[in-house]
Amino acid sequence: MSNPDELLRIEGIRKTFPGVVALDGVDFDLRRGEVHVLLGENGAGKSTLIKMLSGAYRPDGGRILAGGEEVRINSAQDSERLGIATIYQEFNLVPDLTVAENIFLGRQPRRLGMIDRKRMEADAARLLERVGVQVSPRARIRELGIARLQMIEIAKALSLDARVLIMDEPTAVLTSEEVEKLFSIVRTLREDGVGIVFITHHLEEIAALGDRVTVIRDGRSVGQVPASTPEDELVRLMVGRSIEQQYPRERPASGGALLTVEGLTRNGVFHDVSFEVRAGEVVGIAGLVGAGRTEVVRAVFGADPYDKGAVKVAGTEVRRHDVNAAMDAGIGLVPEDRKGQGLLLDASVEENLGLVTMRTATHGGLVDRRGQRADAAKVAEQLGVRMAGLGQHVRTLSGGNQQKVVIGKWLLANTKVLILDEPTRGIDVGAKVEIYQLINELTAAGAAVLMISSDLPEVLGMSDRVLVMAQGRIAGELTADEATQDSVMALAVSTPTTSVNEREATRGH
Repeated sequence: MSNPDELLRIEGIRKTFPGVVALDGVDFDLRRGEVHVLLGENGAGKSTLIKMLSGAYRPDGGRILAGGEEVRINSAQDSERLGIATIYQEFNLVPDLTVAENIFLGRQPRRLGMIDRKRMEADAARLLERVGVQVSPRARIRELGIARLQMIEIAKALSLDARVLIMDEPTAVLTSEEVEKLFSIVRTLREDGVGIVFITHHLEEIAALGDRVTVIRDGRSVGQVPASTPEDELVRLMVGRSIEQQYPRERPASGGALLTVEGLTRNGVFHDVSFEVRAGEVVGIAGLVGAGRTEVVRAVFGADPYDKGAVKVAGTEVRRHDVNAAMDAGIGLVPEDRKGQGLLLDASVEENLGLVTMRTATHGGLVDRRGQRADAAKVAEQLGVRMAGLGQHVRTLSGGNQQKVVIGKWLLANTKVLILDEPTRGIDVGAKVEIYQLINELTAAGAAVLMISSDLPEVLGMSDRVLVMAQGRIAGELTADEATQDSVMALAVSTPTTSVNEREATRGH
């Protein structure tokens, strides 16, 4: 072997599925004590490559070398024996088991034929201390937040004595403070000689953490560059073209209020929330995790109840806690959990696109399948959904294309007010720009968009006005010119004792 520090090498890997070439000659290598970023658009082939290293898929061509010797990875057990551990976006943890039980699942230490719980919990405590998370080994997984689950997955990987750690979008659902803590742990692992394959769509993370970057496009490795490579060059390698404007917001003249929210209150969750969104306008909602943003928009959509207040569309009040009434009024919701709440994963693209319009397309108990299919084909083409055909299962699409399908079903319903909750989470930069252009088309056609995002540059770049929530209240409202990272964060960390409306009323006295 030419490099004694080389842990892993992939040469000319090829993988095909019926009708699809997922990987076509990918080369990649990983060295001891480095963070090697794997970069590419959704659908470029990153997930397929990971699944071959974890034993879920077998390559059709090429070879994998570990420690300089060619190996075959036919199962998860083969991957573990080679010291490869994978942390997926969707955590592989059992909610009703304890932290210690999850870390050592299937590998529990035994004494006299029985599980040695004392030793298992002591070993788990040492691993948790190593990754810097303060949680009891006896805590149930379902009781813990996302950031702690991420650290438990890392502890589980370390329990396997992993020499290669693959991290798939590990920062997608973390706050900035949690991300920095994760980065600190990754740097410590790097110093310990662990080789880390790091997948991210956040380009700013690459220079902060990475050593090298391999870019995959359309199933092929198109370049290996230093992590210090400028972002615009990384984008060009990813999508095959330059993207001149990351947030291409076009601001049409706004019209009258389409969505009006008055004094919305749910005891203990949010209080006296009032705002409006006008036709042709994008209103962003910013705030820290736990500020109540998602809870408010779910109440607006009728998915969750509220105790006081009113929701109106074009001046007409919408019956509370009634999703059908909200949809009939023209409100649509793209939830933050697109897989769990926005899609039927085992249904086809066509079936998912027709979910909202199925009621209106049903006559005499029969669904107009031909009309639904024609409408689905039209919208899929309009959105540029990359698929083998309308019959393809949504589960097999990339994240960006899944998100297009979630949005597309509301386009078919001629939605007046579209609520987007984390619309580009886990989506690559090329697909993000396509989603932003779609938002422009919606507002140009007179729709109103209410957007929640934890990506503050996205909020600033795409919003005409920004509402900032803190502790279940609206702490302030900023115009596009007033909204900066500093001004938004100052409101987000404030302690609003009264609502904006109450403050406005007080000024007049």
